[in-house]
Amino acid sequence: MHFKFIRIIAKQEWLSIFRIKTPLALYSVLLALMLLATFTGWQYVNTFNKQQAQAREEVHDHWMNQPNRHPHRVAHYGYLVFREKSPLSFFDFGLDSYVGNSVFLEAHRQNTVNMSEAGFSNGMLRFGQLSMASVFQLLIPLFIIFIGFQTIAGLKQNGVLKILLCQRASYYDILIGKTLGLAAVSWALFLPLLFTALIGGVFLLNGNITPQTGLNIGILLFSYGLYLFIISMMVVAVSALSSSGANSLVVSVLIWILCFVIIPKGAQTLGNYLFQAPDKIAFEHSIEEEISKEGDSHNPDDPHFAELKNKTLKKYGVDSVQNLPVNYGALVMQEGENISSGIFNRHFDQLIKTYKAQNSIATILGFLDPYLAMRNVSMSISGVDFETFSEFQKQTEHYRFNKTKNLNEIHLTQIDYKNDRDQKVGQSNWQQMAEFSFKPFSLSQTMKNSLWGFISLILWTLSGFFVLQYISTLRKYQL
Repeated sequence: MHFKFIRIIAKQEWLSIFRIKTPLALYSVLLALMLLATFTGWQYVNTFNKQQAQAREEVHDHWMNQPNRHPHRVAHYGYLVFREKSPLSFFDFGLDSYVGNSVFLEAHRQNTVNMSEAGFSNGMLRFGQLSMASVFQLLIPLFIIFIGFQTIAGLKQNGVLKILLCQRASYYDILIGKTLGLAAVSWALFLPLLFTALIGGVFLLNGNITPQTGLNIGILLFSYGLYLFIISMMVVAVSALSSSGANSLVVSVLIWILCFVIIPKGAQTLGNYLFQAPDKIAFEHSIEEEISKEGDSHNPDDPHFAELKNKTLKKYGVDSVQNLPVNYGALVMQEGENISSGIFNRHFDQLIKTYKAQNSIATILGFLDPYLAMRNVSMSISGVDFETFSEFQKQTEHYRFNKTKNLNEIHLTQIDYKNDRDQKVGQSNWQQMAEFSFKPFSLSQTMKNSLWGFISLILWTLSGFFVLQYISTLRKYQL
């Protein structure tokens, strides 16, 4: 490998691309789309954050201003929590539009996350939304195809390739040089814009950039830079294997359709077929059925709670629940909460495993399709992936359980069992409870979630070098 010749060929490719007007015209269209996507994404997230902050404040005020009440009534009064947008959600929408934004928390019941944008929109949402990530993942590869389909095929047609091969440059040097020149053009045109949009968007939304967000931005820049290099290698490889520029363009577009349309849709369909998940009604029915078998707190003859009663009486050395030093009704309620929460968590974990199995199809196919690998990495780093959403659901259930447990503790110690329903406790008891705050994944956990996507991109890069090396040994494609 002669680095001098590679540098000369890459520079020549750079100059030849900017010498014609078509790439600049295409870039102008993409630039307009990216600016539009950035502005609409930022405006949407900014409006969403303001509305959510207002709703969160209103819910909190209602909770804090409740009058003196029975603690069990407070538990059923419930509390509404909201799913926060990640700092980079304006760049990559991911699953945000398809999963819920809020969940109502109450005693004895685990509610799912509701109020998704998809539930309030028409069928056009199924075609996807314009985000800056979608422009980078789908449209910029088309740009690279249209400016690079003649990189090698054009040299064959005008006879320049034979002249270059007669000099000291090897065919492999030419392929690598063309790839670097093509990638350098895409890097120069798009990565500075990506960096500016990410930094500016996060700062305008949050007023600052945390160290973790800054690292996430750096990882996104590196990932998309690697992605554009992979696409450039693919385009050069196809051009080298084609006899003419027309054939190269047709094949490249067909590969784009396969990798960016057919395989992603097929991965989703195949995942749903191989790993079928229960619908919401079946999921809730299975939980209710298991709870009724485990122990029904509303049934006075239930064996589980009859045993609980006997153990409690024996523990305190009394012969009647009226003589207990604590409120037996609160014990029953907390035991019912323990049962329902444990069963829900088991079923929910199983449901998450099913969804992850469905998503694993796309992860595996990422080794055959760089778009799927890049999409998974981008969603994970931007905090809009399935793992982040399921973590939100888990944290809300943990918060709901602890809040209900605290209220049951108040019921247990401050309400007399003999005259239970007519008693109340002061509002200061629940005013001291902490608000819900979602804790996003750490950087290490985020990297772990996107590990297979990174491995796919690295393997695609290494494989690209081997493919170009192999093509350079095929004499019939050097003419």
